[in-house]
Amino acid sequence: MSAPTDSAPDGPGPDPATARWHRHLHHVPGDRLSEATAQTPGMRRYEAISGARVGSKGIWMGRAHVAPGMVTADHHHGEAETGIYVVSGHPEFVFLEDGAERRVQCEPGDYVYVPPWVPHREANPSADEEAVVVLARSTQEGIVVNLPSLRAAVPDLDALLDG
Repeated sequence: MSAPTDSAPDGPGPDPATARWHRHLHHVPGDRLSEATAQTPGMRRYEAISGARVGSKGIWMGRAHVAPGMVTADHHHGEAETGIYVVSGHPEFVFLEDGAERRVQCEPGDYVYVPPWVPHREANPSADEEAVVVLARSTQEGIVVNLPSLRAAVPDLDALLDG
């Protein structure tokens, strides 16, 4: 039995009726991520998949690094839902709940969901280990709105909660 091939050299090629379905995949090597994305003080974001980089329509993906002992600025991601996967380190995610700061302490293999518009920040309490996470957002661009504090007014969040 022969190994599968990407195309049959003697075949007629894709059916014209289905040719538009046969688009190529985009491979982004881990060492070719772009820093040309929205940033928050205290961390570095690296963009892998976005509308600008690969033509995605409804997803943004990348990686974020928080150095040992760093705490990021407070921020939110607008209308984007954000899924986070902890690759290494023990990052903490800080947000407000009933007016008090709450910390979610994570370890490698954990997942975190950040709803749209929710102010939060990341912290890396380790003195010697970098925290690295993979980010996925429900928008094609990496929306980042830096805030003066977790208590800053976010009218869009108020509208979402009231609606």
